[in-house]
Amino acid sequence: MEIIIRATEPEDAEHYQRIYSHPEVYANTLQRPCPSREMWKERLKSIKNQGDMEFVAEVNGKVVGTIGVFTHANPRRRHAVGIGIGVDAAYAGKGIGSKLMAFVIDYAFNWLGCIRIELEVFIDNEKAIALYKKFGFEVEGIRRMQSLRNGQYCDVMGMALINSRFE
Repeated sequence: MEIIIRATEPEDAEHYQRIYSHPEVYANTLQRPCPSREMWKERLKSIKNQGDMEFVAEVNGKVVGTIGVFTHANPRRRHAVGIGIGVDAAYAGKGIGSKLMAFVIDYAFNWLGCIRIELEVFIDNEKAIALYKKFGFEVEGIRRMQSLRNGQYCDVMGMALINSRFE
């Protein structure tokens, strides 16, 4: 299965809506359920205006995953970026997440000159945590009751990957 990574285009809003509307996906992200296509259009437009970047993974022309890189405006934090990832539930466990992570780590460290990549993940999202650890992300702490999910406040783990050239 060939996985192609490319920059997000405005017409990808429908794919974001499809991916992030699936209960298995939005329950494990900090996204809201039932996102509208219009919301994604506006969000993708504003992300590009801010200098952040979104990428998608395609298999046979179908968008099956997304990853975003979010920069900091504060000059004292420009060495760090945040990331957010989502994979189509039908393609979970097929290497999409690994391909997206490898791509974004290369992009952040070798093209943006970042030293640090940060992310947040629910502490019970074992598959995502295993993916992040596979790529060298380390746990930095737990934020207790940080996010509301399905009527319950849940703990979220902060993780980061430091570019080894700067350690």
